[in-house]
Order: sequence, then structure tokens, then C-alpha cells
Amino acid sequence: MAEMRTYQRAQAVVFRKTNERFGGLSNMAPGYPLEINGTRIHTAEALYQASRFPHLPDVQHLIIRQISPMTAKMRSKPFRKDSRPDWERVRVPIMKWCLRVKLAQNWENFGQLLLETDTLPIVEDSRKDEYWGAKASEDGTLHGNNVLGRLLMELREKLKRDPSTLFEVQPLPVDDFLLFGLTIPPIAALARKHLIVQPQAKKILPPAQASFLDSDHR
Repeated sequence: MAEMRTYQRAQAVVFRKTNERFGGLSNMAPGYPLEINGTRIHTAEALYQASRFPHLPDVQHLIIRQISPMTAKMRSKPFRKDSRPDWERVRVPIMKWCLRVKLAQNWENFGQLLLETDTLPIVEDSRKDEYWGAKASEDGTLHGNNVLGRLLMELREKLKRDPSTLFEVQPLPVDDFLLFGLTIPPIAALARKHLIVQPQAKKILPPAQASFLDSDHR
């Protein structure tokens, strides 16, 4: 389990609501559609919740057809007792994988948002969840494990350092990594011509401006 940490709100990128400046970092954020095995999935939250139930494809269908991420989460709750038996062990790798898929399939808008956080800590401000996020303390600081924020920071650093490692998302090496009874294949990033990060500039370039970059950056 990740250790608890304390964050100064003024010295971090903090998000809670999806309509805030950095709300797109949330799994609940709309506008970052995904596609697995030809199935459109509206949010990363729906993909994460569906991953609990590889042995229950009907439950996966119920979750994934929801447009609202909160509804997708609530649809999973009656079945939580039937989550895959190793869920506590694999939930963090699965969340990390979901974020990788979100980036690969929404490279420009999600990638740019990550880069705009610069080097600041990323913190999900949560009223209740000290594990994935952090809760406000009486002194105004945020205290929690902040696992989601730390996964986002890790992804941000990979995007800055070597974006080519993010061009393809491999399936997790866990048993029964399935969607609707089918094995989840490697997921290639969409529109490869857009996958250029300008060195030193914290900016993803459109293809026309990226053409000067050598093959080491492709």
C-alpha cells in the first residue's frame, strides 16, 4: 500500500470536479472516449469498473453501456462482492493500464493536459477517499495516499522523457484479463502522426510542426 502523504494545495495541481481547469485528469471526466475490441467505452471509470468482472460479461455490458461515469460506478456496486478474487492485488496495475489507454486514445488533449501540470504534484481532492485521492485537513493541506495522482505523475514523466514507450499499451500479465469473454489485445495509440512531444517545451506538436524532428523522437 502506498504511504500517506501531505500536499500543500497552493503548490499542487488539485482537481475534484470534472469542469475545473484540470478536471480532465479525473477518471470521471467526459470527452475521453475509449475503444476496446471494437466496443466504445465512454470513460476511464467505466473501463476500470468493468475490469472487476472479467468472469461476468453481462455485468461488464451493464457498466460499459452507461454514458455517465457515476452511473457506471453505481451499477458496479451491487456486484462488488463478486469482483475478481485478486482485485485488491491487481486494482492499481489495472488503474495504471486504464490511464495508459486513456492517453493512447486521447493523445493530444489528455497528453497536453498532463504536460500542463509541469512538475507539480497532482492530487485528487476527495471528500471521502484517502486511498485514490487525498482529503482536506483542518489546516488546509491535503492528506492521503493519492494513488491516482501518483499514477498520473508517473505517466506524465514517461510522456516527457520517452513518449515512444506509450505508443502501444500491452495487456496486463494477469489471469483472465478479458472484456466480454475476449482477451484484450495490445492497444495502439490513435493517429500516430500526432504522437510527437516537443523536447524542452512541454507541448505536443501538430504534425506540420513536428516534421523537423528526427526519427529518435517518433
